[in-house]
Amino acid sequence: MPLARRAALAAIALLLPGPATAAQTPPVRTRGTLVAIDGDVLTMTTTAGQTIKVTLTPDASVTAVVPAKIGDVKAGSFVGAAAVPGPKGALVAFEIHIFPEEMRGVGAGHFPFDLQPDSTMTNGTVGSVAFADGQMITVVGYEGGEQTILVPPDIPVVGFAPGDRALLTKGAHAILFVKKQADGGLTAGRILVGKDGLVPPM
Repeated sequence: MPLARRAALAAIALLLPGPATAAQTPPVRTRGTLVAIDGDVLTMTTTAGQTIKVTLTPDASVTAVVPAKIGDVKAGSFVGAAAVPGPKGALVAFEIHIFPEEMRGVGAGHFPFDLQPDSTMTNGTVGSVAFADGQMITVVGYEGGEQTILVPPDIPVVGFAPGDRALLTKGAHAILFVKKQADGGLTAGRILVGKDGLVPPM
């Protein structure tokens, strides 16, 4: 597999929730807008209103978040759906991202997510698609379970593509996976960045 593709998949994998261990603290998803780039140092204004400086590691990878559409979600697609509780036990999605085929099955499951209160992330395979009252109803299955998810027609849908540091420009919207070092400095080895001004919705 080409190096750029492996790096892209590694960055996407960090979106997948998973248990932390005492030996290794996972990077923290940090969302915001890049306001300055000085060599390996990125200055970001976060969605929480903080301004932080983050140093890229020498092997830092960049993955582009690219537009997709609801019609790209079909039976058999491997997707991630961020959602909140809805009526009659269903979940209501507020974003969908479509994983590349190389990541089929990785991180499959249903987990708490950090984007909205009570939100969850479901990573799995779309088993069926139907429409009612203008909403798509899809069943996303994974080993050990499945979730019925209502997908409003106007929610963002995105995919992923390999990127490079040329995408890291002032005004770009990004998700940095940030680690705090022993000296208090912040580093990032993985970045998701919206292509052509896209705001990553996840």
